[in-house]
Amino acid sequence: MFLSAAAAGAGGLLLSGSALPSGLPYGRVFRTDPFTLGVASGDPTADGIVLWTRLALDPLAPDGSGAMPNRPVEVDWQLARDERFSDVVSSGTATARPEQAHSLHIEVNGLQPGREYFYRFRTDGYISPAGRTRTTPTGTSPFRFAIAACAQWEHGYYTAYRRIAEQEPDLVVHLGDYIYEYGPKGYTAPSGVVRLHAGRKCQSLGDYRLRLAQYKSDPDLQAAHHAAPWLVVFDDHEVENNWAGPVSSTGAADFRRRQAAAFQAYYENMPLRRSSLPNGGSIRINRRITWGDLATFHLLDTRQFRDDQACGDGDRNGCDERLDTGRTILGADQREWILDGLAASRTRWNFVGQQIIMAQRDVRTGPGMDLNMDSWDGYAADRTRLLRGIASSGVSNPVVLTGDAHMHHANLLRPDFGDPASPAVAVELVTSSISSDGDGYRDLAWVAEVERENPHIAYIDQRRGYILCTASQDELRADFRTLDYITRRGAPAKTAATFTIPSGHAQLNA
Repeated sequence: MFLSAAAAGAGGLLLSGSALPSGLPYGRVFRTDPFTLGVASGDPTADGIVLWTRLALDPLAPDGSGAMPNRPVEVDWQLARDERFSDVVSSGTATARPEQAHSLHIEVNGLQPGREYFYRFRTDGYISPAGRTRTTPTGTSPFRFAIAACAQWEHGYYTAYRRIAEQEPDLVVHLGDYIYEYGPKGYTAPSGVVRLHAGRKCQSLGDYRLRLAQYKSDPDLQAAHHAAPWLVVFDDHEVENNWAGPVSSTGAADFRRRQAAAFQAYYENMPLRRSSLPNGGSIRINRRITWGDLATFHLLDTRQFRDDQACGDGDRNGCDERLDTGRTILGADQREWILDGLAASRTRWNFVGQQIIMAQRDVRTGPGMDLNMDSWDGYAADRTRLLRGIASSGVSNPVVLTGDAHMHHANLLRPDFGDPASPAVAVELVTSSISSDGDGYRDLAWVAEVERENPHIAYIDQRRGYILCTASQDELRADFRTLDYITRRGAPAKTAATFTIPSGHAQLNA
């Protein structure tokens, strides 16, 4: 286990022989510890990593400022080969500014590939918790990564994040709905409300900063960030439920301003590189991370470039608009980017990280169809273009990683879902939620009906949880981890199902 915050610097005192560079003079300018939101790392490369923290004396300060003074603060940082920081390889001082919510994004370079590192921050004599991170390797060494999504604060505790941390994966891939924008009790779960959102429904920059600070104050979420580097992309609730490009699902007249505020707050609170710094009402989150010669993660944005949902996002049966060949969810430029990147990839596995179920999912028994217009089912022609492009690209082992659904799924992706004999071109692994929709359940009769209607769906589980994947040259193993409850703390996680995907075959072996 890596060093705990207490072991890193009890009482805010430095460990002997491992002094951080001097920043603010001792004298306790701050009355309390400003590292209440923990630390994080992300977007690793073979020789670098992003280190993140955000200073907040009070995460629930109503204006979203974290009760920080309206002035810059100097913060020291340190990266070491060992958890006691006796072998420091890089350090420095950076300025946390109020216009960036006193957040820091330190891009460290010149590191060794495939190596574990530890990092921490200090200001005014206070020392942050220590985080564990790693650079990407060279070669084809096996590695483990967790897939997570959808963590509605009010619906339950973040025990699943704690269970991820305990696994000490090499990487965490978070596929969206890191926060929810609703006001208190604005979206209730069948199992009730466990804890309340602070503030109102998110509309302003201060609102989004407050909401993100509240979520990041959770110790279980912090533990998952401290355990491994993360790759993050957003879905809809980081801005507004079911938004589509410039279109607000609620008809908000000031939606562009809200988008800009949400993007700014999202960047401030995530371990992202400067290449993702927002530009007004836009932010770039589609990007690639290569894990040696074994894997490439191609991360997509299925919100900023999509057309509005078909049929008013409501007609789930007989909606011909969803079949319009001109409709797009990716946008032409991003579709070209992903297909070109897949065709050029030379790694054994190619993971397409994105937000919403790609496989067709008809939940109506018998004649007719009941489809979700916010998913790829509402953009059927764009899905066909992508899947045919994957088939013709020659890419090795494409696997789509998905969030949003609040249920585990294991799917085969076919260009023609109407033909069960149509060959699968990729596999899709859909993670359940961390907490959204509250305590889960298993309705085996409903699952059996959906699987009969959709023979390309091999597995569904409505319990909360995450997926733990192990990638090697020969196969990808996916363990679907579930928790029986999250409205109380302490639930154990268990492996409810395991599928292996053999290299060279788009198939799911139970």
